[in-house]
Amino acid sequence: MSSEITFPRQYARTQRFTLGVPRAFTITGGGGTGATVLFLRSRSGEDRTTCLWAYSPGSGERIVADPAVLLGGAEEHLSAEERARRERSREGSAGIVGYAVDSAGTVAAFTLSGRLFVADLAAGTVVELDAPAPVIDPRPSPTGRHIAYLAGGELRVAAADGSGDRALATPENDEVTYGAAEFIAAEEMQRSRGYWWSPDGTTLLAARVDNAPVGRWWIADPANPASAPQEVAYPAAGTANADVTLFAFRTDGGGRTEVSWDRKEFPYLANVVWNAAGPPLLVVQTRDQRTQRVLSADPATGATTKLHTQTDPVWIDIVPGAPAWTPGGALLRVEDAEGARRLVTDGRVLTDATLHIRSVVDSGTADILVTASAGYEAADPETGQIHVYRVGADGTERVSTAPGVHGAVRSGDTTVLVSSSLDRSGPTVTVLQNGSPVGEIASYAETPVITAEVELTTAGPTRIPCAILLPSGFDTTSGEKLPVLMDPYGGPHGQRVVAARNPHLTSQWFADQGFAVVVADGRGTPHYSPEWEKAVSGDFAGATLDDQVAALQSLAVDRPYLDLDRVGIRGWSYGGYLAALAVLRRPDVFHAGVSGAPVTDWRLYDTHYTERYLGHPDDEQPVYEVNSLVTGGDLGPVADLARPLMLVHGLADDNVVAAHTLRLSSALLSAGRPHEVLPLSGVTHMTPQEQVAENLLLLQVDFLRRALGT
Repeated sequence: MSSEITFPRQYARTQRFTLGVPRAFTITGGGGTGATVLFLRSRSGEDRTTCLWAYSPGSGERIVADPAVLLGGAEEHLSAEERARRERSREGSAGIVGYAVDSAGTVAAFTLSGRLFVADLAAGTVVELDAPAPVIDPRPSPTGRHIAYLAGGELRVAAADGSGDRALATPENDEVTYGAAEFIAAEEMQRSRGYWWSPDGTTLLAARVDNAPVGRWWIADPANPASAPQEVAYPAAGTANADVTLFAFRTDGGGRTEVSWDRKEFPYLANVVWNAAGPPLLVVQTRDQRTQRVLSADPATGATTKLHTQTDPVWIDIVPGAPAWTPGGALLRVEDAEGARRLVTDGRVLTDATLHIRSVVDSGTADILVTASAGYEAADPETGQIHVYRVGADGTERVSTAPGVHGAVRSGDTTVLVSSSLDRSGPTVTVLQNGSPVGEIASYAETPVITAEVELTTAGPTRIPCAILLPSGFDTTSGEKLPVLMDPYGGPHGQRVVAARNPHLTSQWFADQGFAVVVADGRGTPHYSPEWEKAVSGDFAGATLDDQVAALQSLAVDRPYLDLDRVGIRGWSYGGYLAALAVLRRPDVFHAGVSGAPVTDWRLYDTHYTERYLGHPDDEQPVYEVNSLVTGGDLGPVADLARPLMLVHGLADDNVVAAHTLRLSSALLSAGRPHEVLPLSGVTHMTPQEQVAENLLLLQVDFLRRALGT
């Protein structure tokens, strides 16, 4: 028996080659020449346990906190709250998966097994504080004098040495929590936290979340019938959300003050920003997300002042890093206007339609650092590339020079640039000071046993971004035809066509099994412009599927090796919805599909996501009907074509619950449509279990070979 590792096993064992990769960077010391970079990384590409590290130019790396030492070799145990937090963030690692530091970078706080630890970064020591377990989300005050944390729904605070531990807010009943992000904030708003320190460390703003109005679902484990189902508060489309309010708490015991705004009109608290440049900013949204308001708050009185109101006839996206105060006290925003997603400061437009802003990284005294892709109006769209730019008074300058996908963290004169490309596996992490490289932070990730050879292009008159992968060594002039496998995500916030090698490894493996793999990012995915992203409004089933068909047919015009008589499609989550949609609605184009964790009935998905794109189900019943796989009318334009379909779903999934697949299966059975269902016991929306992840790939390729006759 060969000991050579296969790609499916390596892919599963390395958690998609993320283990050993440095991440979660924090620059301490004000970003000056003596700055230290904190980050998380495991010791190898097969080690799931993440340590906290520090890097200093000139002196290199050192471990700040090692879970194996701190836990004395004991097994890590996670509370239900911590497991839920990790599920929302798609975190599959163990050990230290998050941390927070004070402004000066002298104190870091984190949890292990629900226990609270504090690191003295100058002394190089780590101590455990006596705190009621299980602890989640500890955060030092900006001054480093106190540590706030959550435990049992309480918001608590203690001195940095653990003395004086006390509750600032205690839940009134079991439905209430203080300081934690509610489900939709963590899942859909990119807001994983629920409390914020004042710059002087004397006050905390904390969200009070009351889940009493939210409907209850029960997630059972059919493989263990003796186990009671897990109760989940799930805000399905059209139903009530959690009631979220905001309070200011004085750490000296001075009581609490409610921060007030028109919560009836603006029920969503999208974000809170509090730094030394100005009073705290609140970002609130209407339920239909067509109006967003930026408020400044007075923590002493609870009064809020309207700073800006933005409206959009379709929806307003939440952009990471904005709104925010600039160091000079100007309001920095990102807005969709005149066909572009633009950077705006106090009403002055700083970027144009040649850039599509993705995030605001940092606002400095001389410039603003952003990430962006090329806009639809750019002369060269640079398919799949994302770059870091400096935006200043003299215009825009690109910081990342090599083709690829780039991100950054900046503080003062120090920048951490994270870059991925098609030329190498995994990211490189470069530390720059005053724009010049001063060192690199190593990655310990495994080198894949296969290499993705990717052709990036665009298809059709609308320039649909595409990636094409062929079997290694395939001769495109041989006259041989290959079965085609479409491999999309295809939905909002899910870009798959990227100018980086590792994201295409699984597609390359499928290609090496004898397929021509096509990844197409149609309308709705984040690429060019607001118009491109918002073209799916009310029309998931039309726009996203039409673009998969258009991309396939356009690419086949000058690629005779694409066999359009043998076309399969696979996907997970939104990609699973798209795969099932394809074989049911367009069996004339797609001949087999693998649908993993699909949303089949949008009434069963959450409020903030679903209503943003499809509206409220009480007002848009026909829209929900036509976009549903269960109730969407006929099962395809060619009534006598029934294409093979494999449905895969984790039975422990609390995001896209297994009811989606079960309802579709029942509808298919009633219609006499043959299909296969693969239930995954104990698996959530992620599939971190090594054997499950490995065998899923093998089972999919076996099904596709059988279904397409390859």
